[in-house]
Amino acid sequence: MSFKSILFRNLSNIPGWSTRRKILVIESDDWGSIRMPSEKAYHALLAKGLPVSEGDSGPYNLYDTLADKDDLSALFEVLQSVKDKNRNPAVFTAFSVTANPDFEKIKSADFKAYYYELFPETLKRYYGDDSVFQLWKEGIRQGVFIPQFHGREHLNVPEWMRALQRGDEETLIAFDQGMWGFPNKPFNGSLVSYQAAFDFYDPADIAQHKEIITDGLKRFNELFGYKSTFFVPPNGFLHNSLIVPVAENGIKYLFASRLHSTPAGYGKSDRSVHYLGQKNRAGQTYIIRNCFFEPAMKGRNWVDSCMNDIEIAFRWKKPAIISAHRVNFIGAIHKSNRENGLSQLRSLLSKVVARWPETEFMSSDKLGDLITGKS
Repeated sequence: MSFKSILFRNLSNIPGWSTRRKILVIESDDWGSIRMPSEKAYHALLAKGLPVSEGDSGPYNLYDTLADKDDLSALFEVLQSVKDKNRNPAVFTAFSVTANPDFEKIKSADFKAYYYELFPETLKRYYGDDSVFQLWKEGIRQGVFIPQFHGREHLNVPEWMRALQRGDEETLIAFDQGMWGFPNKPFNGSLVSYQAAFDFYDPADIAQHKEIITDGLKRFNELFGYKSTFFVPPNGFLHNSLIVPVAENGIKYLFASRLHSTPAGYGKSDRSVHYLGQKNRAGQTYIIRNCFFEPAMKGRNWVDSCMNDIEIAFRWKKPAIISAHRVNFIGAIHKSNRENGLSQLRSLLSKVVARWPETEFMSSDKLGDLITGKS
């Protein structure tokens, strides 16, 4: 790591809420969302010339898919294997969508209308029964897997539907394989990424985004039996006008990066600086990630790198808030990817509690409550 990078990481950890406690939070995005349905689909898309290779889209289209029973069982075993100073296991805050497109209904409607299915139904289609979703509930019961809101879909519904309606060739090829998650922008001339659910070019899309978020939060409560209090928008994009309605629907804590981009329409964006514990005009509190752990991405010793991030966070009396996407722990397509990710996760957690025995594992919502004095 360069001197400039080290300096930035130290300086960026100084502002905001602080604590003498050694708190470690693991935030993991993309749960519940489809990505690559199968290895067969991957090769079919590759043969058609879509940019789904590791060189085009990183590890996501190569490895990422809905977690199966083996993925979840193995993840929970690793989290249970390492205990903090209070004998609590490590915990994933699993930022989850509630739905995926219903491809059959959309096609039957000749692409004139959008339909979705709740993600437990998608799991049934993929894996045959509801046993995977029952494992989700078991992870919640064990306190190692705590879902929070990541949107209704990890999909920009209006942008995707416009592409389908105009007959975009690449989008239709992906649709026929039951996916959308290739890097469409600027590959096929789209104005925003399909993965960025609440990005937009035309501000007219914002009204639909508001409806989607409101519906998604309602569905979250129905699925899990509790209201989400923390929202991480897919790819980080959320227009400022949506902050108040999101707050009115129970969201107390919002994701932001330190230097955050907010869509402003017509290809423009606004930039703003954020820090841990900062409040917005709706009274919500920002929670900022300051550590990164992505072992599915090649070219870095992720255990050592993340240990360094954690050390810097603790040095400045900040909780260590780790960003670690679902793709790192999925073996449903390639078992070796899960084995690699979980082996490194186990190593990281073991090193953390050995170096800092006073470490406390915590979910993001509990950290938010601590920051705001509600716990």
